[in-house]
Amino acid sequence: MNAALFSLALLASPSLVEISDRIPELKVEALCKATTETDKAMGLALAQSFADCMRDETAAQQQLGTLWATTRPAVRNACESEATIVGQSYVDLLTCIQMTDVATATSTTPALRGASKNRNRQ
Repeated sequence: MNAALFSLALLASPSLVEISDRIPELKVEALCKATTETDKAMGLALAQSFADCMRDETAAQQQLGTLWATTRPAVRNACESEATIVGQSYVDLLTCIQMTDVATATSTTPALRGASKNRNRQ
């Protein structure tokens, strides 16, 4: 009984709700280090430096600051899960949210009839 009450108290805790409303804290340093090492090992002519990777991740995190609050919670959760599985990247998180917004905007546009044989039918 006590365990059930404790679980219920945790679910009702306001701090749990607030955490989902904030941009997640991702460990991008490890990702940038690994990316830099992989690029060098592959001998890429335009290998990304650690500093450039960190700059990109910081810029994406800042862009998320303005976008996060207006993004639906279901989209935030799905994109956060994807971004953390892929490799702790704000760039991936931002891209996921932007792609979802584009897909949502596209799905709400009216159907086009174009040169269809049925274009004059309603």
